[in-house]
Amino acid sequence: MSSTQSQPQNKSLLGGAMIIAGTTVGAGMFSLPVVSAGMWFGYSLVMLIGIWFCMLVSGLMLLETNLHFKPGDSFDTLTKVTLGQFWRIINGLSIAFVLYILTYAYISGGGSIVNHTLAGMGVNLPQPIAGLVFAVVLAAVVIISTKAVDRITTIMIGGMLITFFLAIGNLLIDIDSAKLLMPDGEASFSPYILAALPFGLASFGYHGNVPSLVKYYGKQPKVILKAIFIGTFIALVIYSCWLVATMGNIPRSQFSDIIAQGGNMGVLVGALSDVMASKWLNTMLTLFANLAVASSFLGVTLGLFDYLADLFGFEESNNGRIKTAAITFIPPTVLGLLFPNGFLIAIGFAALAATIWAAIVPAMMAYKSRKMFPDEKSFRVPGGTPLIVVIIAFGVITGACHLLAMAELLPVYK
Repeated sequence: MSSTQSQPQNKSLLGGAMIIAGTTVGAGMFSLPVVSAGMWFGYSLVMLIGIWFCMLVSGLMLLETNLHFKPGDSFDTLTKVTLGQFWRIINGLSIAFVLYILTYAYISGGGSIVNHTLAGMGVNLPQPIAGLVFAVVLAAVVIISTKAVDRITTIMIGGMLITFFLAIGNLLIDIDSAKLLMPDGEASFSPYILAALPFGLASFGYHGNVPSLVKYYGKQPKVILKAIFIGTFIALVIYSCWLVATMGNIPRSQFSDIIAQGGNMGVLVGALSDVMASKWLNTMLTLFANLAVASSFLGVTLGLFDYLADLFGFEESNNGRIKTAAITFIPPTVLGLLFPNGFLIAIGFAALAATIWAAIVPAMMAYKSRKMFPDEKSFRVPGGTPLIVVIIAFGVITGACHLLAMAELLPVYK
């Protein structure tokens, strides 16, 4: 890595941080209070901080490996060179599955939110058609360029922050400390943390955008590191406030009813609407949900777009971008038309596959790249091999927890 490389021109740190934050903070956050209802606030906060740290480190390990390759190389190239053909196939299947299933999830969630918003205006639009409109409009932004995603996502994140704190500010002021700290007169629900781990991991999934940032900024590790840290830390703060607002206002016992109704976004928003002071604040919450889904869609599909372009060798021309767009957006959009209500199921399966490419593989690649490129002057994540082992263990344990929960072998709050 050349030491003479200059700072990227006209490419702000804020833009990169907003891409990461926009990818991370999205509709998935609406599942956090529901899956955390068993362990409640204290353990939920501890879980979030631990997962944030592990996912931050795994992203930086991916960055460390990526910097040994030319900008534009994505997961397929990195995994093939460092880990070989077997892990290239495993990683390729997992990342494609996760990014595609999340794209479908956000089309499903986006269609639901758009449909809900239009219904409030007196406009009735079938949810599959609302999902199609959502996908087509935002796909056009990704097709244009990474810079377009940068600009639009920055605006969206700004709008998200404003609408989030306008809507949630009132709830934060009116929280009931008894509900938040000692629900149902009890103080400990730690066994439920295991089943919630995969959803926490899915809530910090931004790794598909690390190669995109290297392509965007060039080999500028300090800038990219700051962008990743700022973006994920914004997500951690928002999630923490979200848990305080929801768990400090909705009784723990009421989450049983929310879960019984499927635990989807509309049910949770409806429960919050019942305790919000005004219709205007409820409108702000609805607007936040729209922006959250849209920004996540842009971030996730940008990562999928660049991954597929690298995998199939499509050129950075208009013709090449159209080909990449076709295989990026058509399959999940068709699924969104056929199965418009699969949001929560999709998030759950995405979490399982994400343990491979967002935790296990980045750690393995960092270990192998240090053997292949023993240049002490290159960027390297502190902590040595022990930290690599921790990240791999985190991925394995989280994946195992999801499988055990699916087999009903872990305690799940109902």
